[in-house]
Amino acid sequence: MIETFQNIFKVPELKKRIFFTFALLAVYRIGAHIPVPGIDAQALADFFSANQGSILGFFDMFSGGALRRLTIFALGIMPYISASIILQLLTVVIPALEKLSKEGETGRKKITQYTRYGTVILSMIQGLGISYGLEQMKSPVSGAPLIIEPGWSFRLLSMLTLTAGTAFIMWLGEQITEKGIGNGISLIIFAGIVVRMPSAITNSIQAVNRGDLNAIFMTIVLVFVVVITGVIIFVEKGQRRIPVQYAKRVVGRKVYGGQSTHIPLKVNTAGVIPIIFASSILMFPATIAGFYKNQFTQMITELLSPGSLLYETIYVIMIIFFCYFYTAIIFNPVDLADNMKKYGGFIPGIRPGKRTSDYIDRVLMRITFGGALYLSAVSVLPNLLIVYGHVPFYFGGTALLIVVGVALDTISQIESHLMTRNYEGFLKKGKFKGRR
Repeated sequence: MIETFQNIFKVPELKKRIFFTFALLAVYRIGAHIPVPGIDAQALADFFSANQGSILGFFDMFSGGALRRLTIFALGIMPYISASIILQLLTVVIPALEKLSKEGETGRKKITQYTRYGTVILSMIQGLGISYGLEQMKSPVSGAPLIIEPGWSFRLLSMLTLTAGTAFIMWLGEQITEKGIGNGISLIIFAGIVVRMPSAITNSIQAVNRGDLNAIFMTIVLVFVVVITGVIIFVEKGQRRIPVQYAKRVVGRKVYGGQSTHIPLKVNTAGVIPIIFASSILMFPATIAGFYKNQFTQMITELLSPGSLLYETIYVIMIIFFCYFYTAIIFNPVDLADNMKKYGGFIPGIRPGKRTSDYIDRVLMRITFGGALYLSAVSVLPNLLIVYGHVPFYFGGTALLIVVGVALDTISQIESHLMTRNYEGFLKKGKFKGRR
């Protein structure tokens, strides 16, 4: 492992990409500490401390603590994710967008541009809603209002500041993806979650020392987290391999094909995307309702808080839906079967063409169901344990999935850079050769 990390810095391009990624993530963390003008910081801290277990604590986790301090990055990257969800849904139902998505690089650039416009619009709506909602809030400790001088000047300033912050985060993510290492948007969410781990560990140790938490219970929680992490790594690496045989073709004096290979179908093809999609959709109505204190909104907030039966039920349903939806978007069995037929490939016992695409689709749907159940279980069970076990931090299955998934994806990209330059990656050399 030590030699592997040394090899990273022997590749100039990879070293440059890693330093570039860390530099932009550092910029993101600096911005997460620059507050929006006009906020009573102490009153806001008291308010979030009193609502730690609510949906606000869940939203704050994705913003890396920026919402708790209402900084310029308080909205985080969630408006961009919400806009991406909307565009992908519209791509399925609007023929013009579907045609655009199939136009290659040009079409993808236009859809990305539409996503950026949607991000700005959603950020303005959420920023205005949050600023108006904060004007109604008071500190549960001192009774002081959260906003020093409420009014339209504060609302407009907050809306513009939060929108600019989200647009800047979106730009950072795109730059990391293009010039850094890993997926920029995922790494920003990853950084926001991981940066809170030291304080979470410190709070847990202090709670055990004070007697607020049982040491045996905390040990069980830690063992549970380790086991869940192992399960996540195991399943994320799991594949269903469909054997493919290529017939021999004679072109002139040369013989092509004749080799055997396989189609690797991942158990969790969609990765952490369904988790992020489902979380972002569920957070929006509950967050808005949480800022307006009346009987109806209070009921909505309680029903859509993590740990409640309704929340977890809707959460599981949406995860399963987005697993199938996102898998259908990124994986096309028909195109795969056509390409196999074009180059003389076939699955033993299955006729080329439509029979092959139907077979691949059937296998993919079965393993996607298993992957969806796995995502749902890992997301919900730790959340229930933490909510009902009163652990003093919000680091449930959703966060764990994102952290492990993004880490595995980033390591995989680093390995690819190392292997293309004849350096051994994180896997052992012999084991890597056996994967051919």
